Amino acid sequence: MTETTDVRSSAGTFGLTGAEAVGSAAETPFDPRPVAEPPAVHAWMPASPCGAGCVAVPDTAGAVRSVVRIAGVVGLLVAFPVVNVVTPPARRTGLHRRYARAVLRCCGIALRVVDERGVASAVGDGAVRGDGAQGDSGRGLLVVAGHVGWADVLALAAVSPMGFVARGDLVSWPVLGQLARLMRVIPIDRERLRQLPEVIAAMSARLAAGERVGMFPEGTTWCGRAHGRLRPALFQAAVDTATPVQPIRLRYLNREGETSTVPGFVGVDTFVDSARRVLRAEGVVAELVLLPIEEPGSDRHDLAERCDRAIRGRTEVRIDAHATAVGTGPTREIVVADAAS
Repeated sequence: MTETTDVRSSAGTFGLTGAEAVGSAAETPFDPRPVAEPPAVHAWMPASPCGAGCVAVPDTAGAVRSVVRIAGVVGLLVAFPVVNVVTPPARRTGLHRRYARAVLRCCGIALRVVDERGVASAVGDGAVRGDGAQGDSGRGLLVVAGHVGWADVLALAAVSPMGFVARGDLVSWPVLGQLARLMRVIPIDRERLRQLPEVIAAMSARLAAGERVGMFPEGTTWCGRAHGRLRPALFQAAVDTATPVQPIRLRYLNREGETSTVPGFVGVDTFVDSARRVLRAEGVVAELVLLPIEEPGSDRHDLAERCDRAIRGRTEVRIDAHATAVGTGPTREIVVADAAS
């Protein structure tokens, strides 16, 4: 069965290398009004067509509930450094997972984990227990997923704590900045292509040491109805260290089981805008499907394509060929991709 995905226009967040764009939302027709082209930084700047029109939703949670949620998140993050220090190192992985789940709950996001890795993959990566938590085999693992917003980091950490490759300014964000520092984020500035070798070297060092590293190879965020392709650059760290790769299909659903764009962090969104929308929403579920492990091989391009096929499955993206993708990089025409057979 083919899944049909519709989207619209504007920018993104996390950054690696270039971008393909898609866009035109099912609910709202394409807006033909011209958009000022932002200054180009480099030709491969990642860009997403998703914008405010993709994520507009009515408020459902009242002011009191929103305040309680904010208080819960702040309380957890303020207490975390102290609790982390007094917890024995051998028990910190479980602590970090529980904290990530608690923060998700305080944000009003439930978690659902589906294990489709099979026996061989589960043995190689540590089994997934009944609560969705992954056992730690002590082997390095590169975790890759599509990118919707800041809640992605919490959702992945709630399954298995790991370091992340993330935008360099994340550590200065309110609330999430402290958590990013504790999670040992590997910063990347998508405007600086020359930084890529340093990032790959940092990833390789952690993978070789048996750590887990998560990344979002699309290079920017999408609303959840559409997606970009996985960029191959950072997959080189897995190739260099012969580290297996865990693809994860991540999506957000509403009460009806349909795609929810509430957690999308796109367009001109600030963190406060996105957080306010999430905290006021009800019935959002983060679903993580753990897919079979991909061996690294010797070609990062092939590895990226294999992970892309695994994560996307049979997906057709319906777009407006006359639309443009506007990101913080140059404006570019949308490339119409053939539907998966």
